[in-house]
Amino acid sequence: MRISITPEERLTVTIRYLATGTNFTALHFEFLMGVSTISRIVLETCDVIWQILQPIEMAAPTTQDWLEISNGYFKTSQFPNCVGAVDGKHIRVECPKNSGTLYYNYKQYYSLILMAVCDSNYCFRIIDVGSYGKESDCNIFKISSFGKKLYSNQINFPPDNNLPGDDFGEPQPFVIVGDEAFALNNNLLRPFPGRSLNDQRRIFNYRLSRARQTIECSFGILSQKWRVFQTSILVDPDMATTITKACCVLHNFIRRRDGYNIEHTLSCPLECITERRGVGNSSTSAKDVREYFVKYVNDPSHALSWQNKVIRKS
Repeated sequence: MRISITPEERLTVTIRYLATGTNFTALHFEFLMGVSTISRIVLETCDVIWQILQPIEMAAPTTQDWLEISNGYFKTSQFPNCVGAVDGKHIRVECPKNSGTLYYNYKQYYSLILMAVCDSNYCFRIIDVGSYGKESDCNIFKISSFGKKLYSNQINFPPDNNLPGDDFGEPQPFVIVGDEAFALNNNLLRPFPGRSLNDQRRIFNYRLSRARQTIECSFGILSQKWRVFQTSILVDPDMATTITKACCVLHNFIRRRDGYNIEHTLSCPLECITERRGVGNSSTSAKDVREYFVKYVNDPSHALSWQNKVIRKS
């Protein structure tokens, strides 16, 4: 019998594919392996990477973890009680067979969705991969397991707490920040829609965007590190989902060992100022929470020294 392909070679082939985004035919000439063999190696290795690293690098956050994430956001973005930023990323794929327009998105290419929640260190804490590209971020988030728990108040967030420096105020819930595509909730804040806003609401939108840009930067770092996302992934959607999950957990593995590097964020796409279709019919309590945050970020004792200058220029 021939000598089998060693685990080291299988890992090398897989990392080469994920890091360069080259096709299997090119890898066939580099490693002198069959195209179908390389395809199977990449699929099996990505699946093993996810199974081994997910409990270590992307375990479900505990209550203490949420508190540490909140402290990180307040330190880096000065946004209080923030435990994450959420958004969706289109993973470009070739047109799946017999799929019609299910994967055809509003950007006019075929994709599946990576929905993710990240912390202030650009690490993914929660991901949901594989939804159709035509679906909206709000709908995908609502039907995801994490979204269902969030909107039914079943997440193990810490109890409501006073905002930093607001010891005599009302305790407020810990929140995730998102863009206008998401539905406002007690535990999910989104910016005020529209252009005709007063200065206080514009300042709130700016402060929220400073926290929300971490998810945009996380996606930017992911695609720069793993260039398989810079072109269409020429595999079926199930395999593309497995590849995406492996890249996300490898992203966390590298971030926690390389540390923070400001150069990683310089080329990140920041879409916080783009117009997105909002979701109405928010509860009164959710609107009250957002209004409390508006008052907090506009209070002179909690305001940033440059925030008024920023909104005047915009």
